[in-house]
Amino acid sequence: MARQITIIGLGQIGASFGLALEQYKSAIQRVGHDKKPEAAKAAQARGAVDEINYNLPASVRNADLVLLALPFSEIESTLEIIGPDLKEGAVVMDTAPVKGLVAEWASRHIPAGRSYVGLVPSIGPDHLLNVGAGLSAARANLFHESVFLVCPANNVSESTVKLVTDLLQLIGAGPLFSDAVEADSVMAALHTLPQLMALALMDATMNQPGWKEARKMAGRPFALSAAAALYHDESASIHDAAHANKDNVARVLGNAIQSLTALRESILASNPEDERIDEAYYSGLQWLNERLGADWISEEVQKINVPSFGDRIAQSFLGSWVRPERKK
Repeated sequence: MARQITIIGLGQIGASFGLALEQYKSAIQRVGHDKKPEAAKAAQARGAVDEINYNLPASVRNADLVLLALPFSEIESTLEIIGPDLKEGAVVMDTAPVKGLVAEWASRHIPAGRSYVGLVPSIGPDHLLNVGAGLSAARANLFHESVFLVCPANNVSESTVKLVTDLLQLIGAGPLFSDAVEADSVMAALHTLPQLMALALMDATMNQPGWKEARKMAGRPFALSAAAALYHDESASIHDAAHANKDNVARVLGNAIQSLTALRESILASNPEDERIDEAYYSGLQWLNERLGADWISEEVQKINVPSFGDRIAQSFLGSWVRPERKK
């Protein structure tokens, strides 16, 4: 009997989850829901889900796993709606960039006998520099050789954690375990700060005289920088995520302001050998090469101290009913 995963939110992240699981569709029933009916139909047409359910509570009623691939601003209201309809033993996951507050919402809205595990996805190296958004940017291998932060709630069982890590294995990703405090600190620097810096760039340029003509010349450096804020989240979600994680965000913004101030002073002083620029450039180049090569995946991705994945998958929730579809 096929087990059900319900994916709520069928943009790039949610649809890519579904596409990655397509090869297991004889064993995993993929149900999709999106607040935009046309987006749900398009995701089904692409093969990201097997069926769509326009009724949000009904979409999770038979789900063993529920993935909330939603803007941060929509997470709590969705948890509140689906909570009463989650079946016993269901596991709810989300992909929001703020884990502490979502964990609080989950404890408030998810009934006893169900579990919450927070996820922070990352893009695999093959798609890291692509800036597309939405369903059109969804790919079956979007997460291949990537690392997900996994943040289980305090009361989550080991078997539930195994279930989630098995799922990540199926989509080609590996787990890196974290608590919500650590995750929020990391994501303030790696997710929210780049978005706010991109918004600051647009505010500093688009609201200046001459933009009407200058906009025609804005090229790749501008586009790649602006894409940090525009490619995925809605403005309400950026605002809400920044305020929900305000202490960490204020800290990393302070670091950024300090760095920008130092650069400004160095330029005004006509310093031709500013070590900050060189150090930042070569550190960034080293990181990009490492990230694109995914060289650390086999070394640093944390593993649960249990039997091998092959043995685990034969015994766990994903057991013997998970087999890839044979290719003709």
